[in-house]
Amino acid sequence: MLDSLEADRTRVADIAAHILGLERSIAELRAEQATVQRRLDSYRYPVLTLPNEIISEIFLHFLPIYPLCPPLVGILSPICLTHICHKWRTIALATPALWKAIQLSATCTPSTLRNKGDITVKIFETWLNRSGCCPVSIEINEYGTTFQMPDIISAIVPHRARLEHLNLYLYDSFLPLFGDQMPLLRHLDLGLDNWIPFTLPDVPRLRTVVLDDLAADSVTLPWGQLTSLTLRVVEPRLCFPILEQTASLVHCVLKLWPDDEPLDHPGSISLPCLESLVVSNLSDDKNITDFKLTSFILPALLKLEIPEKFLGSTPIDFLASFISTSGCKLQKMRITGRTIGSSPSEDSYLAAYPFIPSVSFEYEGEPSDDESDSDSG
Repeated sequence: MLDSLEADRTRVADIAAHILGLERSIAELRAEQATVQRRLDSYRYPVLTLPNEIISEIFLHFLPIYPLCPPLVGILSPICLTHICHKWRTIALATPALWKAIQLSATCTPSTLRNKGDITVKIFETWLNRSGCCPVSIEINEYGTTFQMPDIISAIVPHRARLEHLNLYLYDSFLPLFGDQMPLLRHLDLGLDNWIPFTLPDVPRLRTVVLDDLAADSVTLPWGQLTSLTLRVVEPRLCFPILEQTASLVHCVLKLWPDDEPLDHPGSISLPCLESLVVSNLSDDKNITDFKLTSFILPALLKLEIPEKFLGSTPIDFLASFISTSGCKLQKMRITGRTIGSSPSEDSYLAAYPFIPSVSFEYEGEPSDDESDSDSG
């Protein structure tokens, strides 16, 4: 019995000594841990040492180049930058330029938002308020959505003096709600589903306009100040009255649709500043007979793209007459809509126009220049 007690006393002493050794090891480890932690705490990540102005500039390069719009939510939205850390959130919210390009559409807006109109309107208002005094770019495509458009438009109206780029594809024309004055507006892209006439007279900086057929038939603009005009799916009868008023036009794209009714051709339309004219036929099964290139006098024209079927039965003679009448010095000509074996041959065109540096051809089924550029982007 006494031997057993002595053994237990010895074991207790051994355990105590072992515990003491472990406690010393733990104390040493804790001291080392504290030293390492102090070293870590003293370290500042290089990105967090940058001035706020530099971080703000980096944030701006995270977004698409203005006036292109980022998604409203998601990893490519500026909202993502507010979720990294407190400092970045503060910087992002204090950078108005991050919030100056706003997009609403079926493709860029998650279904969870498309079906929650109040939340979408609130996010839209929040972005507009965060954009401060910056000029803004707004793109709204109502097609395929259930957006509360009256509320969204009402959110935009107080900021209309800051609108610089406006792309609207709407079931109804809410544009009259903006009022007359949009002093910074430079670019207007408008597609409508209903015909509602309205006028935008006080847009002194407007230079670039894109319209579909109903928009072209509805809106009255200060046409004389435009330098770039695109008319999409538009009948020639709608084009000519507009083009007669666009004396300052430099670039023009006409994506034509056959007329349902005969056109009374105007006299010659002179566009003295026009450098680029691109014409296309969007109908596969109908020919457009009412568009006459010879209706135009284009002395400054440098680039011409046009379907061969618009050039009559003798395209080479037709073009020679047009070039002579206009007195233009073409640098680039593209004949589209040709078929294999078309007459005249490519060599005939090249021989007839040796003074044009670039003559090219597009055959049916090939993508146009615009489509190729879009695909490559």
